[in-house]
Amino acid sequence: MPIADYLNPYQSPPLPPQLAEMAEVTRTMHEAIDQAIRLSGMPYLHPDGGPTVQLDLLGSKRMADWQEGKVAFLFEGEGCWSDLPQVYARYGTEPTRILLAKVRELEAAECVVLTDCGSQAAALLMDGVLDRGKHVVVSRQIYNKTRKYAEWSQERLGGTITIVEQAEPALIDAAIQPNTVLVLAETYTNPLMRALDPDALSEVIVRRRKSDAPDVRLAIDATIASPWGVKEPLLKRKGIDFIFASGTKSLGGQDRDLWGYIASNRSEQMNQIMDVQAFRGGILDWRRAAAILEGLTNAEAAFRTRCMNAEKIAHFLAKHPLVDGVFHPSLPDHPDRAAIERAYALPGSLLSFRIADADEARTRHFCDVLAMTIAVRYALSFDGPTTKVNHHQSVSEYFTPLAELQRQGIDRLVRFAAGEEDADDICACLNWALWHHETVTADEVHQWQEARAKSLGIFGA
Repeated sequence: MPIADYLNPYQSPPLPPQLAEMAEVTRTMHEAIDQAIRLSGMPYLHPDGGPTVQLDLLGSKRMADWQEGKVAFLFEGEGCWSDLPQVYARYGTEPTRILLAKVRELEAAECVVLTDCGSQAAALLMDGVLDRGKHVVVSRQIYNKTRKYAEWSQERLGGTITIVEQAEPALIDAAIQPNTVLVLAETYTNPLMRALDPDALSEVIVRRRKSDAPDVRLAIDATIASPWGVKEPLLKRKGIDFIFASGTKSLGGQDRDLWGYIASNRSEQMNQIMDVQAFRGGILDWRRAAAILEGLTNAEAAFRTRCMNAEKIAHFLAKHPLVDGVFHPSLPDHPDRAAIERAYALPGSLLSFRIADADEARTRHFCDVLAMTIAVRYALSFDGPTTKVNHHQSVSEYFTPLAELQRQGIDRLVRFAAGEEDADDICACLNWALWHHETVTADEVHQWQEARAKSLGIFGA
């Protein structure tokens, strides 16, 4: 039947209109969509093929089945909603489901929620776990934006927060109260690369949960250590409830795609977190997930190379006469040596150090001079292909009073991220900068930066 026969609002032919009778633009689009579906086996809704944020569900049954699946998980008390089939990108896509399964395997987790960055993972975790009038314990050495979000959340919820100087079991134990619902810690820490003792800390949480703090949960930011940096997954310990991390770093390893994740064996709370994400946002899109999956095969080998290079560089610096203090888990005098040998497999790619007799200004100048070697780039983060340096105070603690930095022991630090170059080349750059940074003037640094920007055609030069 011609389409014109269907345009009379007072009657209609008995059979549905046929695609073959429709206009070319309609027919071409839907024939291409059907062909793409046949080729991929997935009912994506784009004529060019490839993933889309929603699917052709063919009708209401699949959505109803999806809703019933959520209900079943609630009654059974296990299973994560992120494992359900894709119905809309707000709840996950096929590429994110594949990535989710790989992260779940790495972390030995029953449930994983993927996010668009590591900070989003931390925020979603707190939004899903915290409640009005409750208490939180936070290690001061955790990522400063995570700590700030915890402080802001507790103020908003009328709760209280205790900040402990280190994530040492005795300090955490002393800080836990009957209404404590969350303990936040990190391993390794940035910038001092402290390593928490997962077994001892887990034992504290289990004991307090059985006695006077039944709702306390332990969440660990494992971004720097990575799933490959521990001898067994952290979630194997009964007292560790959540792992959250920036996947941008070791699991991405390419300085390209921002993403993060939360991993846990507590399905009920993870489903609550996923519900928060569904209406608040922070979902990892399929394009990034596909790109991340493409690079994940080589990510572990690259991370191991960076860790090996960091170890060589840390040992070189530790013997250098112009260096006063190096912070890296591979060093024999590390304060957490016993825990590292017992629980950790890799030392991480990040390290920090101090230059002998240098103040903040000189430390910052050294970082600028080191960047003039080109093989070491001045940049803000870590775990990408290139070696990076930055001045910790001016990057992460710019508005923190010097006295407070000194009190915390994080003053005058060069923060250094090993890349995948030859470690000897990087040590050579460091050695040159250590011996000559005082003879390079600030004007010479500025002139080099201007000339470099002009030669590269960047920053408006």
